[in-house]
Amino acid sequence: MAGGLSSRPANPSSARRLRWLAILLLPVLLAHLWLGEAVHRLHQGWSEAAAPMPARLVVAYTRELKAAKPPARVAPAAPKPKPRPAARSSAPKPPLEAAAPTELLPESVAQEASAPVPTPASSEPAVAAADPSAAALAQAPPAAAEPAASAAGTEENLPGPEWPPSTLLSYRLSGNYRGEVHGNAQVEWIKQGPRYQMHLDVAVGPSFAPLISRRMSSDGRLTPAGVAPQRYDEDTRVMFSQRRRSTLHFHGDAVTMPNGSREPVPAGVQDAASQFVQLTRLFLTGAEPLRAGHVIDIPLVLPKRQYLWRYEILGEEELQTPMGRLQTWHLKPSKAAGGGDLSAEVWIAPSLQYLPVRLRIRQDEQTYIDLMLNAPPQQGAP
Repeated sequence: MAGGLSSRPANPSSARRLRWLAILLLPVLLAHLWLGEAVHRLHQGWSEAAAPMPARLVVAYTRELKAAKPPARVAPAAPKPKPRPAARSSAPKPPLEAAAPTELLPESVAQEASAPVPTPASSEPAVAAADPSAAALAQAPPAAAEPAASAAGTEENLPGPEWPPSTLLSYRLSGNYRGEVHGNAQVEWIKQGPRYQMHLDVAVGPSFAPLISRRMSSDGRLTPAGVAPQRYDEDTRVMFSQRRRSTLHFHGDAVTMPNGSREPVPAGVQDAASQFVQLTRLFLTGAEPLRAGHVIDIPLVLPKRQYLWRYEILGEEELQTPMGRLQTWHLKPSKAAGGGDLSAEVWIAPSLQYLPVRLRIRQDEQTYIDLMLNAPPQQGAP
């Protein structure tokens, strides 16, 4: 009997079972490998999304915006064409003529200084305080004006007067999230030279210990074509839950999504926060009319997917606010967002520089928040 086991022939049926078992296990192993790679990519995307947000710009709010007659439409400042090089000539050069004082100021600065603001009684002192050197600059020779112009930036990158000054709006919040909810919110629009930031901060529950808080922040540049986002962050905190962050990085004609994928985007694309500033600019400049039935198309990138967002102007509505009754225009998306993305209805007040007086941000029919202006907007110097 010794050595009997080693000399026994292998069972053919057992070998076949092992082969079939290997064939059956192979897809499972491949699926596990794919899942592991997917989790790794997701973790990479989450790590990038959790990177520190851009430092928040700080501005001093010096005045209270009062309702007034809608400001005159201001055409966007077009960049000044570059002068052509002078043709060479053997004739003697004539003496240089002194430039007119108005030519020493960039077109956009000159227009902004002369543009009407909602409070005519205080507009001239505010402009003078914002730029006390304007009169001295106008009397200086061209050579003396060059350093000041270079310090402020070239004429191409100075935003024109079609942009509202830095503004802080405070809202009262109500809505439904697994039941009736209340809270507060604020929208802050900050403009510093050609750079902007737009922040929408929402807190559901008591201000000292909110149940849910969310910040939607857009950071980018102001261009002759409009708002050009460079980064968007959506930061959400729910009590007793893990903090969540979604980040979009814009690269001109492309965007990097929160999952790390890179997608092409059309010209004029906006994010969830910057779209409200773009709407204000469109109405301030008259690029889009406020007329019932008119539809405004805005290419929009939200954390889950891209949309061609269509705002339909439903008509005029009068709203009761702490500033009294305000005449507004109601804009509503023609379709709802999907997959957990948020859509927003907007009520624009022409008497408040076309700023949003009311916002209704909706996830689905049962989940939404309604923001109503609860104090006069605060603004920085023009």
